[in-house]
Amino acid sequence: MHVYGAPGTREWPASEDGANETETAARIRQATKMEAVGRLAGGVAHDFNNLLTAILGYANLVLDELGADHPSRPDVEQIQHAAESAASLTRQLLAFSRRQLLQPQILDLNDVVRSMESMLRRMIGEHIVLDTDLAPTLSHVDADQGQLEQVLMNLVINARDAMPAGGRLLIATKDVIVGEEMMRAHRGLTAGAYVSLDVCDTGFGMDENVLANLFEPFFTTKRRGEGTGLGLATVYGIIKQSGGYIAVQSDIGVGTTFTIYLPRTSKEARPTESKPTETPNGGNETILLVEDQPEVRAIARTLLTRQGYTVIEADGGPQALTLVRSQTAPIHLLLTDVVMPAIGGPELARQLRVIHPELRVLFASGYTDDALAQQGVLQPGSDLIQKPFTREALLQKVRSVLDAATRAAHR
Repeated sequence: MHVYGAPGTREWPASEDGANETETAARIRQATKMEAVGRLAGGVAHDFNNLLTAILGYANLVLDELGADHPSRPDVEQIQHAAESAASLTRQLLAFSRRQLLQPQILDLNDVVRSMESMLRRMIGEHIVLDTDLAPTLSHVDADQGQLEQVLMNLVINARDAMPAGGRLLIATKDVIVGEEMMRAHRGLTAGAYVSLDVCDTGFGMDENVLANLFEPFFTTKRRGEGTGLGLATVYGIIKQSGGYIAVQSDIGVGTTFTIYLPRTSKEARPTESKPTETPNGGNETILLVEDQPEVRAIARTLLTRQGYTVIEADGGPQALTLVRSQTAPIHLLLTDVVMPAIGGPELARQLRVIHPELRVLFASGYTDDALAQQGVLQPGSDLIQKPFTREALLQKVRSVLDAATRAAHR
């Protein structure tokens, strides 16, 4: 990740031999500070995700019991909306800390821009002209579409706020080959084939002080109450976690250009699955639910039993192993948290499959993806649901994993 022209992460000399000691020390201090704040943000987001899973789940259950005209329904809906907003905030914290669970897919950035163009025009208002300059042919990237949409939206909002009296906003894409000349101009950008995305505005630009703090969380030039200071910090985290690079060029009174570079991929695109919008059918299967957080375990058990499933619950790996060894009836699915005391979810799944080789496993986690990688849950073929999950998302995922097992058994 690189910020072009920003003190602290400014354009360093082309040769390492030309970098003076003060600049090097500044880079180290900046990197250390960002990493420390990132770890804090990731830990807070994890704990909040567990709490929000319970809040969202119980709000769903209460809404089920209230008729459309019930006087308390608007109040409960406000609870639900507030929890969803909080979940969005934790996603931003995880994105900034580069510990968000990404779901990469093969994308054409032109398609991403086109799909958002109408919304972006409404968002910036009629006083700003939006133009696009999309390459006629563009290579693909391997990235999380939702996260890239968040990046584009945050950059456009930043540009809009820089042009209160109106102006021009340009979004452009192209294929780029980075060689030695570009590497000298953008220290930290490595050689290779990229797809670039430019977001250019004709706003009032940024001075050196603003550029020095541009991507730090909670830094904002807006008045109190008008911004969280997480927008560009989120952009920073998403692009770096996606293996990309960001450059910023800004001149006072002229405008600002953000340029994002994402590595090209030769992989072929796959059809995307639609997100669940309705509660799926339930079932009569037996599910072993293992979760060390009581509030999450309680709401998951309630949601599953109300759909007809038989639920055996355990507060951790040791209790789950004891229950399974004394269980004579079949267990169809293990739904387990990833990071738990004593025995983590992946290790628990491994031990249980010795007893039940056909056991299907669904992991759930509000943790960061570096912790997931350390636990081994991000191996290809693993089924995972991210906390905080909604009722529909949980039930859809459970049904999907169980149905996949049924189809496999009849092949």
